[in-house]
Amino acid sequence: MSGEDRSFNGEDSQLAVYRIELESFQGPLDLLLHLIRKNELDIYDIPIAEITDQYLAYLDIMRDLDLDVASEFLVMASTLMYIKSRMLLPVDEEEEEEGEGEDPREELIRRLIEYKKYKKAAEELAQMPVLHHDIFVRPETDTGSQAGDVYTEATIFQLMDAFQKVLTEADKRTPVEITRETFTMEDGISLIETSLSGHPSMSFTGLFSGLDSRRKIITVFLSVLELIRRGRLIAVQAEYADPISLVLNGEPEKSADPHEEQEGEKEDDR
Repeated sequence: MSGEDRSFNGEDSQLAVYRIELESFQGPLDLLLHLIRKNELDIYDIPIAEITDQYLAYLDIMRDLDLDVASEFLVMASTLMYIKSRMLLPVDEEEEEEGEGEDPREELIRRLIEYKKYKKAAEELAQMPVLHHDIFVRPETDTGSQAGDVYTEATIFQLMDAFQKVLTEADKRTPVEITRETFTMEDGISLIETSLSGHPSMSFTGLFSGLDSRRKIITVFLSVLELIRRGRLIAVQAEYADPISLVLNGEPEKSADPHEEQEGEKEDDR
């Protein structure tokens, strides 16, 4: 995704009624590692200009979706722009000949390698108490998977990539004149639970088929993130770049509306 691929506009930036904290999912180093893996880059030789543009594009999407971008993401954005500016400065010829010129990316690369190492160790430790912890075996479904296939959880950034493709395809369709309507996150959650009712899983893209407006598509995506945050929904895939499927986890909640919960708390206080 390049800087030119930002396909959100001002109107849609006001669509999200509920704010979802992104830090509940993953942080800025996870996003950088995702971009490195997605673009098949050498972590020891990161093309900083390209990565910076793509990183900023993700932040734009987060803001347009009204995701609560943690301060750490903004600090990393500043760090990337600083490194990018230093990379544009001419290198002192004397230092270059002596091989003493410091690489502005050195500290960032060190942090990424260290984070990747500890993250892998943490994942291995988490799997030790329970066999196949965070690994999901899905039965045979109409999406073509076979019984016994092993699936792992997709990251928030992979979901954002998949969502961007869904939105791009939706924009290619012939516009349909429809009346303005209210479609809330509760409607989106209900749609997801109804679509998955009686099915072990559903493809991520299939969830959006039949939605007739950009507003609904964005709201349903936010509903997916909210259900994942609550542990009610799991996004899985066989390999890192494979299509994403959605699997319900547990029983529906009695009341998932945060506004209803807040009203209940106010009444209790009285």
